[in-house]
Amino acid sequence: MRRGIAASALVASLALAATACGGGSSDSGKSDGPVTITWWDTSNATNEAPTYQALIKQFEAANKNIKVRYVNVPFDQAQNKFDTAAGATGAPDLLRSEVGWTPAFAKKGYFLPLDGTEALADQAKFQPSLIKQAQYQGKTYGVPLVTDTLALVYNKALFKQAGITDAPKTWDELKSDAAKVKDKTGADGYWGSTQAYYAQTFLYGEGTDTVDAAAKKITVDSPAAKKAYGTWLSTFSGKGLHKADTTADAYAHIQDAFVNGKVAAIVQGPWEITNFYKGSAFKDKSNLGIATVPAGSTGKAGAPTGGHNLSVYAGSDKAHQAAALKFVKFMTSQASQETIALKNSTLPTRSDAYTDKVKADPGIAGYQGVLSAAQPRPELPEYSSLWGPLDIELPKVAGGKESLDKGLSNAEVAVAKLVPDFSK
Repeated sequence: MRRGIAASALVASLALAATACGGGSSDSGKSDGPVTITWWDTSNATNEAPTYQALIKQFEAANKNIKVRYVNVPFDQAQNKFDTAAGATGAPDLLRSEVGWTPAFAKKGYFLPLDGTEALADQAKFQPSLIKQAQYQGKTYGVPLVTDTLALVYNKALFKQAGITDAPKTWDELKSDAAKVKDKTGADGYWGSTQAYYAQTFLYGEGTDTVDAAAKKITVDSPAAKKAYGTWLSTFSGKGLHKADTTADAYAHIQDAFVNGKVAAIVQGPWEITNFYKGSAFKDKSNLGIATVPAGSTGKAGAPTGGHNLSVYAGSDKAHQAAALKFVKFMTSQASQETIALKNSTLPTRSDAYTDKVKADPGIAGYQGVLSAAQPRPELPEYSSLWGPLDIELPKVAGGKESLDKGLSNAEVAVAKLVPDFSK
């Protein structure tokens, strides 16, 4: 879900300003001319976007009456930009929508239901849990384009030097292994993140979550959650455990240290596979180890199911919607999914795209192996927003600026404002 953004905010703003909104664009008003649809893509501009742009050319070559205006929007800005555009001036015809945004925009009426359309003609080919994450109140508002989850990724060579033969199964084992790595290699054994999305794995390890959506109850300050975050906090202090980085560039610092062999293990998603291979530690791709995140005291291990859907703007006219639906079907086809996986090292969302060629990538094969432990998100439009308060509080806690009790208490107050009908 969280990844380095290559495009600058300035460039993105200029691009968006120069791009007419798809639903109300006048360039397709002539019945004898091609329909031009606008797609806001939120993928990494350097590592992923070129593959999508190449596929657009293939689509346009096969569909002479449709043109695709491509705009790459930084992931961390796209949700607010689309929300503003759809609510005021009109939005692009298509959005690469993070799975957490999909029900939220569906609730607002911004997305077109896709059930019965050609975009979902191959629905049976997709993983059912991913289709469910694209649904809101029984209707489907997106077609899964890529999926992901978090895993413990590790440097096999450093583990071997430290005498470690298997990836740690629990957080206690990980802390023990981190000390061994430090003793034997001088490198840090583990570097954790203070971002709430990454800390989510600790909640699952204690059988809890920020909220209990079914019971409509806030659980972020529950005993189980306190235990989970207590374990999370313990991974920043001890031999071989890197101290918490609470700077704005923490993500890049952790990633750089891992790919260059300065730390043996981190928790990360498959969107960084191509960047792993660019680092000095993974010139030999087989040195990359991928395992399920360590389990908590309940014996449970899991990480959030992430990824992105292709969704169609409900405010576009019929001609634009028809063209957008055809484009969605093309981009989520078996052939396109295979191409995207091979070029970008991302995980396909449909079973028939896991071809022998795709599975030959050790990164994809490794992450496919941990998908079974991924936890689907509840059908709650506000769910992805719940990490916001924790992204404010957790760095303070990890940095020693406030106690864990205080941080979770503050988060509970903020979460209550996001889901006011939930009890504490």
